[in-house]
Amino acid sequence: MGEKICRKTGSNGSGGGACSIAVFLVCLVVAAGVVLAAHWPALSSKALSFDDEQYLLENKLVKNPGLKSTERFLSEVLYPSSVRGYYQPLAMISLMTDYAMGGRADNLTPFRITSLALHIANTILIIVLLYQLFGNFWAAAAAGLLFGVHPITIESIAWLSERKTVLSAFFVLWSLICYIRFSRTGSKKIYAFCIGFFILALLSKPTATPLPILMLLLDYWPLARLSKKGVVEKIPFLLVSFVSAIITFLSQRNTAEVIMPSQHGPLYIPYIITHNIIFYLYKFVWPVRLSAFYPFPSPFTIGHPMILAGVTGTIILFIAMVISLRWTKALVMGWLFFFLAVFPTLGIIGFHPVIAADRHAYLPMVGFLLPVAAGLSILFRNSYKGCIIGSALLVMVYSTEIFGVRGYLVNWRDTVTHYKYMLSLTPNHEVLHNNLALALAGLGKTDEAIEQYSRSLQLKENHEVHNNIGNALQKKGQIDEAIVHYRRAIELTENRKLRWNQPPGFAEAHYNLAAALRIKGQFAEAVQHYRKVLELKPDDVDALRGLGTTLAKLKEFDKAIECYNKALEIEPDNVFVHGQLSLALAGAGRIDEAIKEIRFVLKIMPDDVEMYRNLGILLEGKGETAEAIKSYQAGLQIDPNAANVRQLLEALQKQRNQSQPEAAN
Repeated sequence: MGEKICRKTGSNGSGGGACSIAVFLVCLVVAAGVVLAAHWPALSSKALSFDDEQYLLENKLVKNPGLKSTERFLSEVLYPSSVRGYYQPLAMISLMTDYAMGGRADNLTPFRITSLALHIANTILIIVLLYQLFGNFWAAAAAGLLFGVHPITIESIAWLSERKTVLSAFFVLWSLICYIRFSRTGSKKIYAFCIGFFILALLSKPTATPLPILMLLLDYWPLARLSKKGVVEKIPFLLVSFVSAIITFLSQRNTAEVIMPSQHGPLYIPYIITHNIIFYLYKFVWPVRLSAFYPFPSPFTIGHPMILAGVTGTIILFIAMVISLRWTKALVMGWLFFFLAVFPTLGIIGFHPVIAADRHAYLPMVGFLLPVAAGLSILFRNSYKGCIIGSALLVMVYSTEIFGVRGYLVNWRDTVTHYKYMLSLTPNHEVLHNNLALALAGLGKTDEAIEQYSRSLQLKENHEVHNNIGNALQKKGQIDEAIVHYRRAIELTENRKLRWNQPPGFAEAHYNLAAALRIKGQFAEAVQHYRKVLELKPDDVDALRGLGTTLAKLKEFDKAIECYNKALEIEPDNVFVHGQLSLALAGAGRIDEAIKEIRFVLKIMPDDVEMYRNLGILLEGKGETAEAIKSYQAGLQIDPNAANVRQLLEALQKQRNQSQPEAAN
């Protein structure tokens, strides 16, 4: 259709001529506008999901934008410190940039804007890619828009930590576009760009590893250039993939968890593969009951309907694909593209507790679009009637998809709604009850949170849930009950079967138990648990602070000072550590050093009344009465109702007035 229209103005419809270029640009603009309109509610989403706390809420590097954080993200290759799991520096730098632009836990819009912009860009890049492959911009735009407004893409936009998915896809698509250009020109410069984009994709999310194999598939169909030379061209890509795979495995193993196939039965891998082949195809064709959490079927045997459907469906699909080769390679090659692209996330080597995920299908979905674009290019080229019917069907599909996008986005309105929706689909899963409890606790609904934590523990005992319910109980002042849960959390981690080189222990539970023991006045035991935290996390500044404060309570001021100084080696400008160091120095009799620390704090926090009080006490002890009075007065100017400061000031002034007559006599 597009080609015949453009022939009237002298274009051949395959890419040349002013008409083709103009219409193609219009297609891109319209596609971008439709995608933006469909996903617009995502910008107001306030939901946080699963591991967002370590990507934003608790990530000190993201929350301290700058070159130092950037250097840490890039240099921590095998032992990423800010996020448990594999090496993904560009994704973290991207989130850090959004934080610098005003993104916060209570203002997620900057994060959403970037993710949605990347998704729109990815939609445009897919259209360009399909146009390069099949030479028909109508077909490319139609197929690309299926991706842009597909409900399965929502998760990668609305889920904060899935920035890595849309960012990696952006670079992969650029690499593929450059590769197709290289395949037709042989330009070494374009080849270099192709490798460069591939490396950037891997630095965003290492699931881009199969890209060289995907290029070979495109060489076979539709580029029809598969040869020995084409294989040799992929060697540098394969080397980059190999290095990335090693880094990914080691960084994941060192900081999180890796579950190898040998830890399961012999049918585990076939069941996962067959389940996911049918699951993802079903979700692409009929995207309903979408969720950010698809747990493993239980029992994980052929007797479960989902496993049986996967095995049966895969056999039928395989037969159908073989038969389709009589007429076209498109279906087989499109399916192979999807399968190989999704392969790193199938769970053969386990990195996550779910059997499948919408985000895992984000880029691999291009494989499903290949036969669609190929078929539409034939339809639009050869038949006006088919063109009209096809266009009408596509409009119906787009409308259905947009309706699905809007409907699903309602469940990302806020965090509590998000988890309640997932629980409506999977009512009895301990992970979802735990995460709903965390969301409720964040809103100050402690009793409701405790109820959800308890439900989670009834379903399956878990060390993290014991730690979380301990936090909720401590917040309510039920310290003894909290301590029981912290001890159980530690017990579960100490007794668990170790994997690889991970030491036993649960640093967070040790830290929380130490804090609870400190409240109870059990300082000696608290010291033991703070030290256990530092065995597991030697650079934990909060643990160093806690240990220093507890040692100071035990009058072990020199050891406390040593802890604070170590903390300041890690975070030199941490005013809270400087403040506590001043108290320890004062306790050790090192008054001048203590005064120096207090003055440092007041330069950064000039409204800290407590620091003015402490400074006044130290100055008064040195006999510098006038300076002490000034310090007390400065504190009262900030808070006239600070009774403890006023009492010290009045007592000092009274003492000074009494001493002056005596001096006169």
